[in-house]
Amino acid sequence: MNTAPYSKFVNYPGDMMFKPKTKGVRATKMNILVGTVIGVGLLITVLNIYQLHQLKEEHSYHTRGHISSMAEGSAGKATKTSPVVWISGKHLETGYLDHVKAVFERLGFFVTNGEDDWDVLWVHDYPFINMAKHMTKLKPYQRVNHFPGSGYITNKGSLATLQLDAFPRAFRVPKDKEKLLRYAKENPQTMWVQKNNNHRGIKIKQIGEIDFDSNGSFVQQFVDKPFLIDDRKFDIGVYAILASLNPLRVYIINDEALIRFCSKSYYPFDAADVDKYVVHDAYTPMWEMPSLKDLYTNQKYTFMESFNRHMISKGKNITKVWRDIHETIRAVYLQKQSTLMSAGAKYKTTRNFFELVRFDFVLDEKLKVYLMEVNMSPNLATGHFIGNRRLYEHVIYNVLRVSGVASMIENQFHTSDKHLDEMLVSDRDIAVFSDWCTQQECIGHCDNQKCSLCNHCLSSAQRNDFKSAYLEHINRGGCRRMFPPEIKREDALKWTPKTDKFKLNEYNDKTRTMFTWYIGMCRKDPLFCT
Repeated sequence: MNTAPYSKFVNYPGDMMFKPKTKGVRATKMNILVGTVIGVGLLITVLNIYQLHQLKEEHSYHTRGHISSMAEGSAGKATKTSPVVWISGKHLETGYLDHVKAVFERLGFFVTNGEDDWDVLWVHDYPFINMAKHMTKLKPYQRVNHFPGSGYITNKGSLATLQLDAFPRAFRVPKDKEKLLRYAKENPQTMWVQKNNNHRGIKIKQIGEIDFDSNGSFVQQFVDKPFLIDDRKFDIGVYAILASLNPLRVYIINDEALIRFCSKSYYPFDAADVDKYVVHDAYTPMWEMPSLKDLYTNQKYTFMESFNRHMISKGKNITKVWRDIHETIRAVYLQKQSTLMSAGAKYKTTRNFFELVRFDFVLDEKLKVYLMEVNMSPNLATGHFIGNRRLYEHVIYNVLRVSGVASMIENQFHTSDKHLDEMLVSDRDIAVFSDWCTQQECIGHCDNQKCSLCNHCLSSAQRNDFKSAYLEHINRGGCRRMFPPEIKREDALKWTPKTDKFKLNEYNDKTRTMFTWYIGMCRKDPLFCT
């Protein structure tokens, strides 16, 4: 406290009595009045500070009490009032995970940023290195939003090695230098971009400008004749969810997509101006595009439906575009499944994990689909565009629904209630092939392939897999199953193990069994066909 203005009135040592140095009764009374006012003010200030301190302590106490109560309870049952999510990332104060936090809070989760006992871990960065101690000690109920080895899908160099028609011709450097030079000589008009995993500084280069000493990078053919809307190049971001690795189950957000436009018109083309062909963080949003802003802003269609309606109005086959996109997503997961399984082999189970990624596609002028990259921990922040809030929160919510994190009832992560479990899904719900399983050849027998999914033949692991798949289907909201793929009901009704209409022998045992179960469910309920 600054006491300078009152130094002529008081002498602080001793009993703090006021000792005026001026003469006269009036001055003395004035000094006493001023001192009284100051004293009262100081007392009020001290009381306010004390109350604030008490409120802070009370809040801290309740927070600690909420967390500690999770470990308590009678008969092994948790008594916590709500599930806990640990949201982890660097520089959280910037708010880039605020929408994730908001969705969890609306679902009734208690949000923490510490290492307390938690039910769900939503971590922005790959957690299997710096947070490895947590990943190897997961409890059965805990869920984590990444799969071990997911970098094999999102790493641009690894993705470039896939033999996919949708992936532009690519070469690793320096490993594939000679192949690249040979191809460039045979195709001299081809333009190239050199990429590495941080996806920064992308610029078109001639073959003579390639840095062949850049380890960990690759050179990719540039899609030089893109399909344009309002003279702008754009990309299509499709959100995919890996719900189960083995057996493989993959979903996409089917009712929405992120459509981003370059900040400058593509023509007249200038390779030196990257704003013409690279979608930056400060891209042009849909609501600023002349051909789309009415559909999106005034008619209130989603990004995806606004894009679809525009394409249809131009006579374009948008159905084929989405079919090619879906086939590409399926192909990526199928080709990388064994690699992901190897990465997850060090863990007791991969049931604890689920994952959201974003596949980014571009179209050429003939509407051929090209996969440009897959983003681990895609951007869910509205720092650049607050208009994306609904999209991001819709995506987060649907991911949590299909993964089982967001339940339609109060989340019961710690407890196991048989009656609650059966209310959600029972053995009766997952029973399939009643036309076969009620025949004499299957009663009490499991050797016949037609009988292998009869109720009495299922292992506990298979029951758990089918029940998880059943709940995903019930809770999928705006999601659509990518794998196992869509099944035509007429094909399902005609199917037998001998016909192998669906080429099930191309998959591993668990994935093949899961696919077969979906065929059985499709026969029973048409809603399970897609």
